[in-house]
Amino acid sequence: MFRPMRRNGQELEKAEALDVLKNARRGVLSVTGDDGWPYGIWLNPLFENGKIYFHGSKEGHKIDALRKDPRASFTVIDEGLKDPGGWAYTFRSVVVFGRVEFVKDQNEAIEISRRLAQRFNPSEADIEDEIRRAGPRVQVIALVPEHITGKRVHER
Repeated sequence: MFRPMRRNGQELEKAEALDVLKNARRGVLSVTGDDGWPYGIWLNPLFENGKIYFHGSKEGHKIDALRKDPRASFTVIDEGLKDPGGWAYTFRSVVVFGRVEFVKDQNEAIEISRRLAQRFNPSEADIEDEIRRAGPRVQVIALVPEHITGKRVHER
Protein backbone atom coordinates (compact mmCIF):
# COMPACT_ATOMS: atom_id res chain seq x y z
CA MET A 1 0.00 0.00 0.00
CA PHE A 2 2.86 2.41 0.79
CA ARG A 3 5.83 2.89 -1.47
CA PRO A 4 9.26 1.86 -0.26
CA MET A 5 11.74 4.69 0.13
CA ARG A 6 13.54 5.16 -3.17
CA ARG A 7 16.86 6.24 -1.64
CA ASN A 8 16.81 3.69 1.15
CA GLY A 9 20.44 4.35 2.12
CA GLN A 10 19.17 7.56 3.72
CA GLU A 11 16.39 5.84 5.66
CA LEU A 12 16.33 6.34 9.41
CA GLU A 13 15.96 3.45 11.81
CA LYS A 14 12.44 3.34 13.26
CA ALA A 15 13.60 4.47 16.74
CA GLU A 16 15.38 7.50 15.28
CA ALA A 17 12.35 8.43 13.15
CA LEU A 18 10.12 8.21 16.23
CA ASP A 19 12.56 10.41 18.16
CA VAL A 20 12.40 13.09 15.44
CA LEU A 21 8.61 12.87 15.52
CA LYS A 22 8.45 13.05 19.33
CA ASN A 23 10.63 16.16 19.43
CA ALA A 24 9.03 17.98 16.49
CA ARG A 25 7.67 21.41 17.44
CA ARG A 26 5.60 21.80 14.28
CA GLY A 27 4.79 20.05 11.05
CA VAL A 28 2.38 20.00 8.14
CA LEU A 29 -0.82 17.95 8.26
CA SER A 30 -1.99 17.21 4.72
CA VAL A 31 -5.53 16.15 3.91
CA THR A 32 -7.80 15.88 0.89
CA GLY A 33 -9.57 19.23 0.78
CA ASP A 34 -12.43 20.68 -1.23
CA ASP A 35 -12.98 19.12 -4.66
CA GLY A 36 -10.04 16.75 -4.08
CA TRP A 37 -7.47 19.54 -3.82
CA PRO A 38 -4.59 18.88 -1.39
CA TYR A 39 -4.75 20.97 1.76
CA GLY A 40 -1.82 21.26 4.15
CA ILE A 41 -1.69 23.22 7.39
CA TRP A 42 1.07 23.85 9.93
CA LEU A 43 0.22 22.39 13.32
CA ASN A 44 1.92 21.78 16.65
CA PRO A 45 1.95 18.06 17.47
CA LEU A 46 1.93 15.99 20.63
CA PHE A 47 3.20 12.47 20.01
CA GLU A 48 2.27 10.07 22.78
CA ASN A 49 0.83 6.59 23.16
CA GLY A 50 1.56 5.88 19.51
CA LYS A 51 -0.69 8.69 18.23
CA ILE A 52 -0.08 12.25 17.08
CA TYR A 53 -2.49 14.74 18.65
CA PHE A 54 -3.44 18.18 17.35
CA HIS A 55 -5.91 20.74 18.58
CA GLY A 56 -7.89 23.44 16.87
CA SER A 57 -11.38 24.69 16.20
CA LYS A 58 -14.40 22.40 15.96
CA GLU A 59 -15.15 23.71 12.47
CA GLY A 60 -13.27 24.79 9.38
CA HIS A 61 -11.58 23.48 6.25
CA LYS A 62 -9.41 20.89 8.06
CA ILE A 63 -12.31 19.48 10.07
CA ASP A 64 -14.63 19.34 7.03
CA ALA A 65 -11.95 17.54 5.00
CA LEU A 66 -11.27 14.98 7.74
CA ARG A 67 -14.96 14.25 8.23
CA LYS A 68 -15.16 13.36 4.51
CA ASP A 69 -11.88 11.40 4.40
CA PRO A 70 -9.95 10.58 7.58
CA ARG A 71 -6.73 9.72 5.70
CA ALA A 72 -3.92 12.19 6.26
CA SER A 73 -0.18 12.57 6.23
CA PHE A 74 1.97 14.54 8.63
CA THR A 75 5.48 15.74 7.79
CA VAL A 76 8.11 17.07 10.20
CA ILE A 77 11.73 18.13 9.86
CA ASP A 78 14.32 18.66 12.59
CA GLU A 79 16.48 21.78 12.94
CA GLY A 80 19.35 20.16 11.08
CA LEU A 81 23.08 20.64 11.47
CA LYS A 82 24.96 23.16 9.34
CA ASP A 83 28.18 22.03 7.70
CA PRO A 84 31.14 23.77 9.36
CA GLY A 85 32.22 26.66 7.14
CA GLY A 86 29.57 25.91 4.52
CA TRP A 87 26.00 26.64 3.67
CA ALA A 88 24.54 23.13 3.52
CA TYR A 89 22.63 21.34 6.25
CA THR A 90 22.10 17.74 7.19
CA PHE A 91 18.59 17.24 8.50
CA ARG A 92 16.15 14.48 9.30
CA SER A 93 12.57 14.38 8.11
CA VAL A 94 9.69 12.07 8.94
CA VAL A 95 6.46 11.41 7.05
CA VAL A 96 3.55 9.69 8.77
CA PHE A 97 0.56 8.25 6.93
CA GLY A 98 -2.53 7.36 8.89
CA ARG A 99 -6.15 7.99 9.70
CA VAL A 100 -7.53 10.66 11.98
CA GLU A 101 -9.84 9.97 14.90
CA PHE A 102 -11.82 12.74 16.57
CA VAL A 103 -11.46 12.88 20.35
CA LYS A 104 -15.11 13.05 21.40
CA ASP A 105 -14.76 13.19 25.18
CA GLN A 106 -14.37 16.88 26.05
CA ASN A 107 -12.51 16.19 29.30
CA GLU A 108 -9.99 14.05 27.43
CA ALA A 109 -9.66 16.77 24.77
CA ILE A 110 -8.91 19.37 27.47
CA GLU A 111 -6.26 17.14 29.09
CA ILE A 112 -4.57 16.50 25.75
CA SER A 113 -4.70 20.23 24.97
CA ARG A 114 -3.09 20.95 28.33
CA ARG A 115 -0.21 18.51 27.66
CA LEU A 116 0.23 19.93 24.18
CA ALA A 117 0.33 23.50 25.53
CA GLN A 118 2.92 22.53 28.15
CA ARG A 119 5.34 21.75 25.29
CA PHE A 120 5.23 25.38 24.14
CA ASN A 121 4.22 27.57 27.08
CA PRO A 122 6.05 27.32 30.41
CA SER A 123 3.37 29.31 32.25
CA GLU A 124 0.76 27.07 33.86
CA ALA A 125 -1.34 30.17 34.61
CA ASP A 126 -1.41 31.15 30.92
CA ILE A 127 -2.30 27.59 29.92
CA GLU A 128 -5.16 27.39 32.40
CA ASP A 129 -6.44 30.82 31.36
CA GLU A 130 -6.48 29.73 27.70
CA ILE A 131 -8.26 26.48 28.59
CA ARG A 132 -10.91 28.41 30.54
CA ARG A 133 -11.48 30.75 27.58
CA ALA A 134 -11.14 28.38 24.61
CA GLY A 135 -11.57 24.89 26.07
CA PRO A 136 -15.26 24.50 25.22
CA ARG A 137 -14.51 25.29 21.57
CA VAL A 138 -11.50 23.00 21.14
CA GLN A 139 -11.48 19.95 18.90
CA VAL A 140 -8.66 17.47 19.40
CA ILE A 141 -7.83 15.02 16.66
CA ALA A 142 -5.49 12.04 16.78
CA LEU A 143 -3.56 10.78 13.77
CA VAL A 144 -3.17 7.02 14.14
CA PRO A 145 -0.05 6.05 12.16
CA GLU A 146 -0.27 3.26 9.60
CA HIS A 147 3.12 3.92 8.00
CA ILE A 148 6.10 5.99 9.19
CA THR A 149 9.26 6.73 7.23
CA GLY A 150 12.20 8.91 8.08
CA LYS A 151 15.31 9.91 6.24
CA ARG A 152 18.54 11.82 6.64
CA VAL A 153 19.27 14.34 3.90
CA HIS A 154 22.47 16.24 3.23
CA GLU A 155 21.89 19.30 1.07
CA ARG A 156 24.30 19.79 -1.80
